[in-house]
Amino acid sequence: MTSTVSANGSTQSLSADPATAGNLSREGGMEELLPLVLQLTNAESREVVLLELSKKRESFADLAPILWHSTGTVATLLQEIVSIYPLLTPPTLTAHASNRVCNALALLQCVASHADTRQPFLSAQIPLYLYPFLNTQSKSRPFEYLRLTSLGVIGALVKVDDTEVISFLLSTEIIPLCLRIMETGSELSKTVATFIVQKILLEETGLNYVCATAERFYAVSTVLANMVHLLQVHPSVRLLKHVVRCYLRLADHPRAREALKTCLPSSLKDGTFGPHLHNDPTVQKWLSQLLAIVGRDDANSTSNDATGENGSINGTNPLLMPPNAGGVEGS
Repeated sequence: MTSTVSANGSTQSLSADPATAGNLSREGGMEELLPLVLQLTNAESREVVLLELSKKRESFADLAPILWHSTGTVATLLQEIVSIYPLLTPPTLTAHASNRVCNALALLQCVASHADTRQPFLSAQIPLYLYPFLNTQSKSRPFEYLRLTSLGVIGALVKVDDTEVISFLLSTEIIPLCLRIMETGSELSKTVATFIVQKILLEETGLNYVCATAERFYAVSTVLANMVHLLQVHPSVRLLKHVVRCYLRLADHPRAREALKTCLPSSLKDGTFGPHLHNDPTVQKWLSQLLAIVGRDDANSTSNDATGENGSINGTNPLLMPPNAGGVEGS
């Protein structure tokens, strides 16, 4: 269906699914929503409209299809993103510029979350436009806010179990980017980045990808171990929950399971985090399952034989062999 709406004295056309338009009309929101969306292409009113729509986005269940199908809207949002690239290096991003682009990212998160627009969003490879933001290292608030909001878009993609989403992300540099944030970001950014890695691991293709080479497994397990050590000093049950779930999922892979018997941090085995987990039975259960699989101490680990059982090669687990070039492959 094509609706014609007058905004700022001009008439623009909007293609939208009839069911979507009907839902919005019944909600009484079409009259309010469409003029706002159409004003996004007006440079003079864009900043105010971005803020207004980002505030209202949860009030409109079908905002995403309207954003996606309205003329020039997605291009406008991408223009907002690309326009601050020069402020990333050297890091000169201001709070004002960060807030503005984060409002645009919030609308893209809306598109990434919606069942009708998620696949077109991926097909257009729009997540790649966010990777320069995830690759920043400045710890200033504008940059941290930018990274966190960008992670929110990726988090919205992985929240719904979708093999195509995971396959797309595995074809990009998302794992190295998340691992860096897991080590250096704020607690909230670490939590979202770890959640993304967790969701990737929960897909069979993601687990097999990470455990396919020593480099990849070493990169992920080393970051997880470093996070556990930091959590001893600055406990966060919310973050620990995702870390433990990542370990538990890695333990589903035969070679990774054997490797974890040697490289799982001792603080997860000796009850160090017990006092912090009294009110979270889910983490308690996951940690108990993990320890039942890999053993409570290194003494319980059994060495692999030379027959290649459990992924061993001449008695040595390939995932425990020091990688020749640290880091994780991006593809």
